[in-house]
Amino acid sequence: MADTDASVAAGCLEKLKGYVKTRKGTILAAEILISFIILICYAASLYGGYSAVAICEMVFAIIFFVVFMMEMDKSFQVVNWIWSDLIRATIGAALYLITSLICVIGGAGDGARIAGGVFGLLAGILFAYDAYTIFLVIKSTRQHTATPTGG
Repeated sequence: MADTDASVAAGCLEKLKGYVKTRKGTILAAEILISFIILICYAASLYGGYSAVAICEMVFAIIFFVVFMMEMDKSFQVVNWIWSDLIRATIGAALYLITSLICVIGGAGDGARIAGGVFGLLAGILFAYDAYTIFLVIKSTRQHTATPTGG
């Protein structure tokens, strides 16, 4: 029993190491890390209400990281994972940019809030880059699957 648990854990760890080395895995891991840093900054600031965006985006990034790492997107096809990921990344980029600009502009005297805002701007750029790469994947798969029309 202990041998099977150890082998399952080792297999999961190998999948984790292998997936983090891919471009999508690196982007999702960076999104999780920067969301955690923003969460810490906002929690230390005087206005902790902005931490909701960081919590939600970190949880969504963890869910998509696990789904793509364990290749559940291939077995659970009820959800269109690529479009869901595009929507997640686009909304995350917009929310991070909006809340970060509010925090940087109105955060006078609250260093943690300004730091969270600066990291949030970086997260907005990272999420926008993720949305762009997902868009390119969708665009390339549509071009490959398009059938010519008769003329």
